[in-house]
Amino acid sequence: MALHPDLAAFLELVEFGRLTGRSLPMHMMDVAQARAEFAASSQVLDPSPPGAVDTQALQFTARDGASLAARLYRQAPAGDALQPVIFYLHGGGYVVGSLESHDSVCRRLASMGGFAVVAADYRLAPEQPFPVALNDVLDAANGLAERAAELGLDNRRVVFAGDSVGASLAAVLAITACEEPAALAIKPVAQLLFYPVTDISCQRESHRRHGEGYLLETPTLEWFYQHYAPEPAQRLDWRASPLLAKVSGPLAPAYLAVAEYDPLHDEGMAYAKWLQASGTQVTCQRLEGLTHDFLRMSGIVGQVEDIYREVATWLHARV
Repeated sequence: MALHPDLAAFLELVEFGRLTGRSLPMHMMDVAQARAEFAASSQVLDPSPPGAVDTQALQFTARDGASLAARLYRQAPAGDALQPVIFYLHGGGYVVGSLESHDSVCRRLASMGGFAVVAADYRLAPEQPFPVALNDVLDAANGLAERAAELGLDNRRVVFAGDSVGASLAAVLAITACEEPAALAIKPVAQLLFYPVTDISCQRESHRRHGEGYLLETPTLEWFYQHYAPEPAQRLDWRASPLLAKVSGPLAPAYLAVAEYDPLHDEGMAYAKWLQASGTQVTCQRLEGLTHDFLRMSGIVGQVEDIYREVATWLHARV
């Protein structure tokens, strides 16, 4: 299918900015500039997320004593019953991204109704390389399990969710819950994986086919990975490449969405097959005409609203 026309027009503007020297590919920026550019993109991609969502700042504690920021989203009033919760992890290649860059995504998930959303931040590379990001989200998930009742949340009905490397982290948490339950106090009831990073040890055909001109670029992926996991052995570790994990049985049911014009397309589809081979219930959606990061694009691509509605329907049928 052809690239969605609204998205094609947006990408033409991006390309014009590069040709005129007003912008650079992320892998040609320094880390501070890349973080600032990624943060600023949120206002362009989705400038008007739902406002009728209550938020509450949270903090969890990492194993080394560091404070980890988090944020609780839910529609008011919460009521007396404990709410199921989406534990959401943002994307950004382990180098960029924050609670703010994905605020619109979490607001839209919370506005679906029925679910609270807890977005957990984690420390970024290159300052904090592999496996700090994973350890941070493990610690945040365990902190959520401990504090859930006081927050009005049900720690027996938790969905692990994320986009891009956030989806990779969510996938690793779901595997850990089954294979290393002593390390994680939550056993998820489902997982939402949007255009996940599942294997940083190699490149596939989609890295070449959609490696340039479709927002996320293959050289940018390598730039991310060099900052987070520069050693070959680290990239072969299943905690960085969950497609390489070995599991003893099915994981929590998964909704996995990949974009047609995404260098991560092929490893996302491979992960769907890997999940199916493990006996996991999988709903795999291949979104034609879209690129990486579509979940943050409600402001420019109307089709994204339909994706959120479909996710809500899927979740309500399982949780």
